[in-house]
Amino acid sequence: MKRIAVVTSGADAPGMNAVIRAVVRSADAVDVAVCGIMHGFAGLVAEKFIDLDARAVSGILHLGGTMLGSRTSAEFETEEGRAQAAANLRAAGCEGLIVIGGDGSLRGAGDLSLESGIGVVAIPVTIHNDLVGTDFSIGFDTAVNTATDAMDRIRDTAESHRRLFFIEVLGRWSGWQALYSGVAGGATEVVVPQQDPDPDGLRERIQASFALGKRYCLVVVAEGGEQRSVYELAEQTTRGTDFDSRVTSLGHIQRGGKPLMRDRVLAAVLGDEATKALLEGADQVMVGVRNGDLVRVSFEEALSGRRVPEALMTVMGRLAR
Repeated sequence: MKRIAVVTSGADAPGMNAVIRAVVRSADAVDVAVCGIMHGFAGLVAEKFIDLDARAVSGILHLGGTMLGSRTSAEFETEEGRAQAAANLRAAGCEGLIVIGGDGSLRGAGDLSLESGIGVVAIPVTIHNDLVGTDFSIGFDTAVNTATDAMDRIRDTAESHRRLFFIEVLGRWSGWQALYSGVAGGATEVVVPQQDPDPDGLRERIQASFALGKRYCLVVVAEGGEQRSVYELAEQTTRGTDFDSRVTSLGHIQRGGKPLMRDRVLAAVLGDEATKALLEGADQVMVGVRNGDLVRVSFEEALSGRRVPEALMTVMGRLAR
């Protein structure tokens, strides 16, 4: 291959720019040109392409967001739109595509490859950490640290007023954000989509914690899934009690900001590996790190569904008092 393309798709996550930099510089090191796709899959259809070289990605390693931008595309969801995207790639001389994103990005890229024959390699960049085949996705660590820092601040005011706080974190249906930030932030309870939140049981455990002399309680709630909203859960849990409670939703604050060390290093390693994989002829694979080893997994495996680790849920239950 003499020329490849790179696109950031779906929701942004800390570390996307670091991945773009790694892909471009890894390709540049072996004299392969890189075409950047602006505005995600929408830019693929609309032919919004720019040339990227080692200097073009200088100074972006530490920046949040994505220099290429990301946007949803109803056109790309159609076979006709993907055919146009493939034609645009070929016209630009691009022989392969690296996709940076989460599960929706993998599905779209997989359809493009199946229908057009263009080789596609994906890099897992999502704060949800819900892709199978890698221990952690890029962006997860930074987003968890953002949530943990917010919990530390909320704990100060909660303890001052002997309050109960329900803290909603991002993470969609996966629950990884809630579990890891709950353990790291010393939460009393964590509610993940895979479990029934059970307001009655939750109320009893909170009452028991206050009875032990605790001056505050933090309940971390994952967004999404079939569970109750955080406001409904808070209302049902505190009904008939004298809890002084508050609800805080962290929202998109978890998506922004500078990527931390772990995400920067993971971006460098996976960006380099994805470039090598594509140049070696890999197709419809996602690169990842599993138990310290670089791996390449099929899109089918990556999208097979991932649950939060039961062992860490057990630890969370033992430590919460």
